[in-house]
Amino acid sequence: MISPLLGLKGSSNRQQIDDRLQYHPDVYEFYTDANDFTPEGYQHLDEAVQYVQSKGISKIVIHHPMVFKKWHSEVVAPENYFPELYRFIETSTEQLISLAQERNIQVLVHGGYAGKEVQEMVNLYPNVEAARQAVYDRLDRFARAGGNHIMFENSIAPVFAYGHPEQENEILSHNYRLAFDTSHCFIEMHGDNQALQASLKHLREHVVHYHLVDSLGQTHDSLQLGKGKIDWAPVLKLLNPNATSIYEINLHDQSNCHEQIESHHYLVDLANKLAQGA
Repeated sequence: MISPLLGLKGSSNRQQIDDRLQYHPDVYEFYTDANDFTPEGYQHLDEAVQYVQSKGISKIVIHHPMVFKKWHSEVVAPENYFPELYRFIETSTEQLISLAQERNIQVLVHGGYAGKEVQEMVNLYPNVEAARQAVYDRLDRFARAGGNHIMFENSIAPVFAYGHPEQENEILSHNYRLAFDTSHCFIEMHGDNQALQASLKHLREHVVHYHLVDSLGQTHDSLQLGKGKIDWAPVLKLLNPNATSIYEINLHDQSNCHEQIESHHYLVDLANKLAQGA
């Protein structure tokens, strides 16, 4: 069983970074938005990465921006219907891969998000299988470009979801480096802990990064660990010990990562109890 890493998330804002750094995290994940991909924003992001590295943190992940203008950054979005969004996803991913290769860090791209918007995009294809194939085709390109510097995260959407063994086998056939969000899988499986555990076990060897997040299993609630319905003891035993992880929790105050720290304390306490056979 692994000893939980302290993985924290924040933006490239120096106040947020310094708040996280006071806890000496093992992993830092950058949240980004569209402003980080202007020339000035990109330089600021690069400088923020180097600042975190200067503090002795080598395990760094940059999360591809969730939103562009009024849309989620859905890789399933067809180019002919969403040319501006499509182009933004292309160029921003290229920029992040370039930065990751230069600084020897990681990029995380979502295979999809959730909700009505992605369903409307999926409906533009002949069927869900065609939409899923379009996602794979795009991720295949990103994977070739990014190599060991890129990973893909699961969604709560029909195009790139964990929890369904057949779809997981499709994903595994592409040999992607995977990011596993526990809450997304738990919600996709409607709060079924056994299904979450089966998915963690099935995908374990291909997972390089975890988002450890609790949930009530109904909507995207991003709860502090121990505040939801995920059974963390078996989850802890099923994590890939070679992967990194962060606590991706909704914060009351973005300049104070209290809920992430409390989540870490919860998991460390649980790991200690399990180690003692309690």
